[in-house]
Amino acid sequence: MNKSKAIKQRSLFGCGIACVAYTLGVEYERALKLFKEGRRKAMTKGFVCREIVKALERGGKQYEYRYMNRRMKNKIYEKGTIVFIKRSKKYTFGHYLCRAEKSWMDPWINFQKNKDVIKAKAGFRKRLPGKASYVILPKKSA
Repeated sequence: MNKSKAIKQRSLFGCGIACVAYTLGVEYERALKLFKEGRRKAMTKGFVCREIVKALERGGKQYEYRYMNRRMKNKIYEKGTIVFIKRSKKYTFGHYLCRAEKSWMDPWINFQKNKDVIKAKAGFRKRLPGKASYVILPKKSA
């Protein structure tokens, strides 16, 4: 899979799946299978950071998650990092984005213009569209 191609989410709460797919360089459907109860949760409530870390582990990557604080501020710009944008008026349930080379891969970039997930488009943006509250990053080998 070409990592330079953005991956769109295919379910209302599928942004975490799309970020896992992008990080692993696999198709959305392949990443979906790495989540326990993935299809159901992608339609009903989404995923917490721990579930994304587990899916990445099943895909062969070692990641960990942390609450966003000052020490984490510069680490979110490392390629392969996934951030969770906290819930807001704009993102009622929050939103996951993945760090690409010099931008953020957004699995539903046209969300503000079109709230129908069937018409979702993925793309890259320069800045985060909200405040990051959690960061999921590669574990450093000791």
